[in-house]
Amino acid sequence: MASDRIVSLAPSATATLDALGVADRIVGVTAHCTLDRPTVGGWLNPDFDKLDTLEPNLIATSDGLQRELSEEFRERGYRVHHHEPSRLDNVFDGFRSLAAAAGVDDAGERLVADCRERLAVVNDRVDAARRRTPDEPRPVVYCEEWSDPPMAAGNWVPDAIVAAGGRYPFVEPGERSAEVDRETVEAVDPDHAVLHICGTGDQVRPTRLTERDWALSAAVHVVDDSLLNQPSPRLIDGIELLSERLYPE
Repeated sequence: MASDRIVSLAPSATATLDALGVADRIVGVTAHCTLDRPTVGGWLNPDFDKLDTLEPNLIATSDGLQRELSEEFRERGYRVHHHEPSRLDNVFDGFRSLAAAAGVDDAGERLVADCRERLAVVNDRVDAARRRTPDEPRPVVYCEEWSDPPMAAGNWVPDAIVAAGGRYPFVEPGERSAEVDRETVEAVDPDHAVLHICGTGDQVRPTRLTERDWALSAAVHVVDDSLLNQPSPRLIDGIELLSERLYPE
């Protein structure tokens, strides 16, 4: 079933729809999305009246925090695509299901195939780097998606770190992000620390971490939060970037 009037209430859905080639069908987005379209409010507080005027025949939502919203839209008679990925493979499943909801199944398959090909290139690059230093363990990476309190990223981020060639002993793959303390992070002694603070883009200084009273020797990297926090094709961009940071040679 084709959808020619789509409202996206999640930045990840907006980015995925764009990658699927149907951005021209998007008639409304949230204030957090980067696509130039009429905005219908925030991620968790959309303006229902404004959304109604756009007359969408598909609304896209994402994440458990939007579950109640998606149910409310269904109760109002809207057709909704809602997806809550927890692992990297689930993210790809979401590409397929959103493509199907938009009536472009083949585009979904092509997008997943492209993402997997890009990950295969990353894997080959990591393998080549590892062969040069076979006795060295994979670098340990700490990813912080929130700073007050410090939260180690979960969900698909552990899978992303492994795909980039690292180790991630802070949160199990698929588990929600977890609060961490100084002692926990110091005990692991990560080689790299990645700041991808939710809602900040890349407007965070490394001093957010280095000025704490944490005894760490990790290299600190600030990346746009959409590269790791967003279950969209941007996540593959993030994995490629992190692999280059972990294996700069």
